Amino acid sequence: MGMLAVKEAEAIILDLVQPLDRERDTEVVDLLAGADRILAAAVTSQLDFPHWDNSAMDGYAVRYADVQSCSAEQPAVLEIVEEIPAGYQPQRSIEPGQAARILTGAMMPSGADTVVMQEVTRIEGDRVFIHSAPESQAFVRHQGSFYKAGTSLLPPGILLGATEIAVLASAQCTQLSVYRRPRVAILSTGDELVTPEGPLQPGKLVDSNQYALAVLVAHSGGIPQMRGIVPDEPEALKSAIAQAVASADIVISSGGVSVGDYDYVDEILASLGAEIHIRAIAIKPGKPLTFATFTPNTTQHSVLYFGLPGNPVSSLVTFWRFVQPALRKLSGLSQSWGPKFVQARTYHDLRSDGKRETYLWGKLHLVDGIYEFHLAGGSHSSGNLINLAQTNGLAVLPQGIKAIAPGEIVQVLQVI
Repeated sequence: MGMLAVKEAEAIILDLVQPLDRERDTEVVDLLAGADRILAAAVTSQLDFPHWDNSAMDGYAVRYADVQSCSAEQPAVLEIVEEIPAGYQPQRSIEPGQAARILTGAMMPSGADTVVMQEVTRIEGDRVFIHSAPESQAFVRHQGSFYKAGTSLLPPGILLGATEIAVLASAQCTQLSVYRRPRVAILSTGDELVTPEGPLQPGKLVDSNQYALAVLVAHSGGIPQMRGIVPDEPEALKSAIAQAVASADIVISSGGVSVGDYDYVDEILASLGAEIHIRAIAIKPGKPLTFATFTPNTTQHSVLYFGLPGNPVSSLVTFWRFVQPALRKLSGLSQSWGPKFVQARTYHDLRSDGKRETYLWGKLHLVDGIYEFHLAGGSHSSGNLINLAQTNGLAVLPQGIKAIAPGEIVQVLQVI
């Protein structure tokens, strides 16, 4: 199994991802708990929006027939019979020759069909003089003009943000059916690794991948299960993967997938019933990436396994490029789960050897509607985690392209 092109690997992975089941993998939550969750069932409301005809302006509710011909020279003179603030139910019906003082958002009184803005009026006692003829039904928001009761209000598969929560609150939908969050087991392999709390002996490395991947999983809508460091010992790794597969939807390991480790990792995955689909990808950093699936004996969906490189930058780049889209699709998103690319003008010389699709990290800035990409300073080694800090974009040099000059346009993967 040779190296796959990046787009080919992406297609294989995403084709094998089956979203969570709309019936089995859901839960009901309160309205505020629905924030940043994915809606699992379409929402309808029995309310029209607006709920009733209301005014879009401070002014006077009138009958159009009474004001259609008025002018500054011949103003219409109407009797003010009521004042209607927002939240008040009108008590009077507007008869010919009458008007009601009305405020923005207030309910239109029966008989009135038009609102005259207060700027073209003059008041004398209980009379209003209207100096300019409005259009028929001006400044009236009609009942049901935004949304008709009983039709689809929000579709399933969308991420619920502030605006969606506001819509649901307005519709008095206080209980929501959402997809459960995918469970993602994360483990790091290597005898050289220690925890951030442990003593750092000569030759040892701190396991940063566990923490970075946990944050990325949480930001992507999953529940990270941090399973710690696994030593470079086949039986220990087999046990750790087996336990992770039994409790998670996705298993992510970092390290232990370099060329010298292929044989025993292959054997471990095969012994646990996995089918290996990808062994290496023509990407830099991140070439040694394993992707496999575990097909359960039940009606549940397959468990996805990603064996990411151990180098910190390689681990994060491959998560952003392959794991994050898979996690988003699995989570129930109906669209927009793929990687997000933008076109940007580079302010630095970008170089690669052209042998693999190369990702260079840096910062994206939006200036006057145009993205600019600024390459991170220092070494772009896959082991240099330090200059990855504050990265929000990865500039892509396609396979076969060795240089992109300053001022030229480059495709940039947006990352969180």
